[in-house]
Amino acid sequence: MSDADLRDRNAPLPLPAHVALVLQGGGALGSFQGGIAEALHDASIPIDWVAGISIGAVNAALIAGNPPERRVERLKAFWATVTSALPSFPFPFATDQMRELLNEWSATAVATAGVPGFFSPRAWPPMMAVPGTIEALSFYDTTPLVETLNALVDWDLLNDGPIRLSVGAVEIESGNFYFFDTTKERIDHRHIMASGALPPGLPPVEIDGKWWWDGGVVSNTPLSHVLDNQTEDMLIFQVDLFSSKGVMPRTIMDVAARAKEIQYSSRTRAISDQAMRTRKRREVAARVLAKLPPEWHDDPDVKELTAIAHENAVALVQLIYRATDWEGGSRDYEFSERTRIEHWDAGREAILRTIGKAGVIAHDIVGRHTVVFDTNRADS
Repeated sequence: MSDADLRDRNAPLPLPAHVALVLQGGGALGSFQGGIAEALHDASIPIDWVAGISIGAVNAALIAGNPPERRVERLKAFWATVTSALPSFPFPFATDQMRELLNEWSATAVATAGVPGFFSPRAWPPMMAVPGTIEALSFYDTTPLVETLNALVDWDLLNDGPIRLSVGAVEIESGNFYFFDTTKERIDHRHIMASGALPPGLPPVEIDGKWWWDGGVVSNTPLSHVLDNQTEDMLIFQVDLFSSKGVMPRTIMDVAARAKEIQYSSRTRAISDQAMRTRKRREVAARVLAKLPPEWHDDPDVKELTAIAHENAVALVQLIYRATDWEGGSRDYEFSERTRIEHWDAGREAILRTIGKAGVIAHDIVGRHTVVFDTNRADS
């Protein structure tokens, strides 16, 4: 997983007009996305659009809000900060059972004491606070994240730089899902924190008189926003932190872990599958329209259908984190240095597998197909 491993690959990934990085929510699992961002940087694969939800929005801001030579440094600084309270102690007897117990202990420590530079427990539980106050709406205070983001993100570069940024959140009173996007508005720490304000743990965020919660309440992936706004051929790296496939649980902790995987991956899979089915149907319609005689081309209905059927090519590379046997239902709030390093390395390895299949991806982009790759599958 060294830099040399990335540089020594012979077949470069194809780079169409746009390359997007789509980052799902998943709390502490987000260090997997950091490893992917580092590996993409080492492989000289430029990203010009990054979209995120929840922790994916934080990583997206760190990428879009820093120049190329500082992005990895700032990502590492963020993840080192939030995992600093639980250092990587020596672990001579690393059985799955002992690792699972350590994982659960670390998550309990987070639930009790919070995460440095991210959130801290409130002095009193929300049930004891005055109704209608911000203290009554969450168990934790995210004020520390304001300072962390402002220290690590150049907001002017984020808004005016070469990378488009989109982050999803839910407006509480209307229930509407919305993407803050640098092509439409200026984004600051409030928008990033709104995208990650997962209730009831974290408080809602107020922006211009409206209150927002984590976009994952509605959908944990921003893929649909990217596809709906695509204007040219595109290569998309979609980073999923929960896998839709798993095994039958054996313990009560396995039950919690599997339920969370299904909860967060099912909507991601449904959105991805529906988007791809729609695109393939449009491709069929475009092929049929191309067979019509020339005298039909000026017909208003044919023109309208032709516009609807038009699609740019897209190659969707799915990079899915596969949990280890010892990671339980608390994996998304287990902010320890040990697991941060392991998740980061897993992200780098995911890009190595992708680069190893660059020839297949190149063939389909050049052929202007709509195609999906899951690089963890042997037949992809």
